[in-house]
This record gives sequence, structure tokens and C-alpha cells, in this order.
Amino acid sequence: MVMIQDPATGEVLVQDRLLSWKGLSFPGGHVDDGESVYGCAVREIREETGLTVSDLKPCGMVHWCNKDTGDRYFVFLYKTQTYSGELIPEMEEGRHRWMSLEELRRGKCSPNFAQYLVMFFDETYSEAFCAWRENEPWELLFKGA
Repeated sequence: MVMIQDPATGEVLVQDRLLSWKGLSFPGGHVDDGESVYGCAVREIREETGLTVSDLKPCGMVHWCNKDTGDRYFVFLYKTQTYSGELIPEMEEGRHRWMSLEELRRGKCSPNFAQYLVMFFDETYSEAFCAWRENEPWELLFKGA
């Protein structure tokens, strides 16, 4: 997941997701076989938004573990203000638009996304972790850098 911030306006590029988890989020995607996490972030942003990003700064990761199956899921978080290209306003995954951080915080975010925002702006945390079970509430635990 990559937060792209316009250095001139401070606005961030948001994807209003239409598939799977619905709501506002930053764009991202899944790592392909033989691909690095960083390379995946660059590729997914280009495919989903039409923008070419560089100078990605790591912001940490979100890690879930299913208590019953042991399955694990990782989301690596990056941010950048370095991008070029022409924004594709809408793709199958969702619509893209620039928003102020206030608008984003007040908007209808995808599940748990509002909790992740602290990791993009506060260098205190390097990991958010959640051990979960179906039909139980989730509690993200933030770990220090």
C-alpha cells in the first residue's frame, strides 16, 4: 500500500475501492512470484493509477495472524511525494482522487484503514499486529520502531 502525497498541496491520492474491502484506502496490491515488495508497490501503483512512483519510504507493516488456521497476511506500507504520469481516474478496483488528510479522516474508509494512517505519519510505530478469529472483533496492536 502506497500513500502518494502531492508536495504542493499536501493532498493524498485515495482509491475509493469497489471490490473486496470497500471504502477509501491507498492503492496497492499483491506481490507476484519472483518480485520484491518494493517492486510490487511500484508496479501496482503504475497498473492501478497510471502513475510512476519512486523514492518510496517504508512506513512499517500490518501483520495479521489467524488464531485457528495460523494463516498470516502482511501489508507493507510506503509513502512518497515523487511521482509522474497521468492519473487514471477509475479502474476495476475503484475510483481515484486527491483528498486532503482531513477529508480522508472524515470519509468512509475501508475496514481498519483509518487505524493504519498513524503509521504513515508517526515514526513511533513500525508494525501493527492482530491475531484474529472469525466473528471476533479485531484489535490492532502497534509496536515501536
